[in-house]
Amino acid sequence: MPRESPRGMYDLINSLTMPANTFRRRLKAAYRTFRELKMIAKGVVSRDHPVQVHIIPMRKCNLSCAYCNEYDDFSQPVPLEEMYRRIDKLGALGTTLITISGGETLLHPQLDDIIRRIRQNGAIAGLITNGYLLTPQRIQQLNDAGLDHLQISIDNVMPDEVSKKSLKVLDKKLQWLREHADFHVNINSVIGAGVVNQWDAVTIGKRAVELGFTSTVGIIHDGTGQLKPLDDEAHKVFREMKQLGKHSYARFNSFQDNIAWGRANDWRCRAGARYLYICEFGLVHYCSQQRGYPGIPLAEYSTADIRREYFSKKACAPNCTISCVHQTSIVDFWRDPQTHPSHQVFRPGTQPQLVKIESRREEEAMAD
Repeated sequence: MPRESPRGMYDLINSLTMPANTFRRRLKAAYRTFRELKMIAKGVVSRDHPVQVHIIPMRKCNLSCAYCNEYDDFSQPVPLEEMYRRIDKLGALGTTLITISGGETLLHPQLDDIIRRIRQNGAIAGLITNGYLLTPQRIQQLNDAGLDHLQISIDNVMPDEVSKKSLKVLDKKLQWLREHADFHVNINSVIGAGVVNQWDAVTIGKRAVELGFTSTVGIIHDGTGQLKPLDDEAHKVFREMKQLGKHSYARFNSFQDNIAWGRANDWRCRAGARYLYICEFGLVHYCSQQRGYPGIPLAEYSTADIRREYFSKKACAPNCTISCVHQTSIVDFWRDPQTHPSHQVFRPGTQPQLVKIESRREEEAMAD
């Protein structure tokens, strides 16, 4: 028999002596990576299925961040059986990654059942939350449900009038995640117009890395997802954050280099095909900032719709800042220009098509 190399023996001893929870996490991380590689391979082989879907089971949120247009303070959760139907439909379409978004996702009373249904359909399960409702017990419940990825957006070090999602409030939650979470955790911060202290993003990013999480940064966009170029101070922060994220999946955010300088990106947006946004009413939209297009019920969505939208050119694409759509479209960057003669160019409206909170309140007041 060949002799064990000193390094191989060292690794073996480490694996035998490491804490049980560390060994379990490494096994789960390896399996998660295997499933992600399968997702990429499937996306390269076939273009007729969604790669990533954001689905909304809860529009209501316990916070009211000034820059956000994706929440209200009155909506009821989508019933569990309806969520099952939507997830099963996405499974039938061949979807490989389903991320639960909101609103505040942890407000949904059957969230864990939704996660389990995603996993039962063979998809990777992601979750976006503001983190306020996390406790050690809640984190363990997410482990048990089979969650793969969790993202928390932290906007500042200290809460201000723009956002209460601060490191001061959430740091204890991050410590609990480090101690209890078996799933991957990413901490996203923001820079750009409306941010009081741009350097808060670096503080947040460094804390995330210190705790063993990945760190990404988003550039604040306007109400239709279009870019707002960074000022000189924000540029310095952006460069610092790029260094923090160089070893994580933030490396797929290279499109942000142009956004930071206010330059257009030349890319093929596959929204409506490879990326879908499913609102609480079960309609398919291009993204969170272009709600209303195509506006087809998910129950009726077909491979024919996916093929049509795959080739549909979007006029909003050059100045788009929506990271999830950019990242998903990378799978097909090398093939199929969006110049098919039977498809018109999509030209977005000036505002998201979801009715604003104020408008709904006015209608309710008139009805009363």
